[in-house]
Amino acid sequence: MNILYAEDEMQLSAAVTEILKMEGFTVTPVYNGKEALEAMADNYFDAVVLDIMMPVTNGIEVLQKMRSSGDHTPVLMLTAKSTLDDRISGLTEGADDYLAKPFAMKELVARLRSLLRRQSDYQHSVLQYANIELDTQTCELKTDKGSLRLNNTEAALLSFLIRNAEVYYSPEEINEKVWKGAESPEKAELYLFYLKNKLRQIHAEVSILIQNDKYALGAAK
Repeated sequence: MNILYAEDEMQLSAAVTEILKMEGFTVTPVYNGKEALEAMADNYFDAVVLDIMMPVTNGIEVLQKMRSSGDHTPVLMLTAKSTLDDRISGLTEGADDYLAKPFAMKELVARLRSLLRRQSDYQHSVLQYANIELDTQTCELKTDKGSLRLNNTEAALLSFLIRNAEVYYSPEEINEKVWKGAESPEKAELYLFYLKNKLRQIHAEVSILIQNDKYALGAAK
């Protein structure tokens, strides 16, 4: 499990790197966004941990360059800010998860393992429902009127919804069935909101429907 850890706070980086190694990870620490991009150009990583507020090139810019180049390595964003807008910013650009500072090391380790588990369980298939098509390997979602790329977490959620179309689930049930309880009902609702907007962007004939505080993928109304 090879991890790239981009963090400009030297003492924090050293402490986190040491603990991750004790947990069985192989860790490459870098201290700004430019170094992160250079490391990814030369090496393969199973997951990337990016601090948002880094010098030279910040974490969001690194993430943008990764996704625009077709790199879908799972990314966990670290931020000193925890407002909804800050979380949305990273997730919109293609982050798979976020963690606000200060964080507990046990939570960081758990989230990394969850990301890696999702990645290893990921099987290539193309799912279709109504006029949408989801490639679960490339995370490309398309209709005959447009296409876009989802992040890995969004793709996992939409894959579940396509396979269970028109069946309503609560956020708690979605968290258990998609992420085995590793996330939270609030996060499930956040990703459902994202998917609803992205389906609208590509003129999908389906949408995220809400009924009695439960959600399903069904015909757009």
